[in-house]
Amino acid sequence: MNPQATTLGRSQSAALSTNKVVKNTYMLLSMTLAFSALTAGLSMSLNLPHPGLIITLVGYFGLLFLTTKFRDSSLGIAFVFALTGFMGYTLGPILNAYLSLPNGGQVVMMAMGGTAAIFLGLSAYVMTTRKDFSFMGGFLMVGILVAFLAGIGAIFFEMPGLSLAVSAMFVLLMSGLILYETSNIINGGETNYIMATVTLFVAIFNLFTSLLHLLGFANND
Repeated sequence: MNPQATTLGRSQSAALSTNKVVKNTYMLLSMTLAFSALTAGLSMSLNLPHPGLIITLVGYFGLLFLTTKFRDSSLGIAFVFALTGFMGYTLGPILNAYLSLPNGGQVVMMAMGGTAAIFLGLSAYVMTTRKDFSFMGGFLMVGILVAFLAGIGAIFFEMPGLSLAVSAMFVLLMSGLILYETSNIINGGETNYIMATVTLFVAIFNLFTSLLHLLGFANND
């Protein structure tokens, strides 16, 4: 057997596998974003109240756990849509609150545009350069944990200054997470498109809400 041919065959197989993950990830991501937008729109049109912090956290982490548990089966896809739909529902009341304020529509559109520009720009950069950002994993994990706990503290102790700082941290951390996960996908570090989709969706969601908070404050809303 020719070792060179065997190595080439393995390389081609790995490339095909990676391309499949990339294709499935972005296809599922586009569908979940659309579904989340639909549930957010329904939540807004029905003027549903926000479920509150505790229910939001329980729902998010519960559905995330189920998605992770069934990530290798078709049931995992159902839980992905349940998770992203739930997050869309929690976003609806937030958007209604901003839209009811002066310049609220402009703030929402700027946050959407900023989120799209950051995501597309960072994704295109990684896709073009194919740089490996796996070294950011540990830093992002610690940073997100610290920012999450600080955010909880800002809510309970009613510290708007800390809340703004947390939003700024999340903009940077979610940008880093997009770089990290996209790099993982195209370099073969992430082989499960369900988990890749969830990671990118969460990054986009948190990036959008953080920009919304910062822009709302900048517009005195």
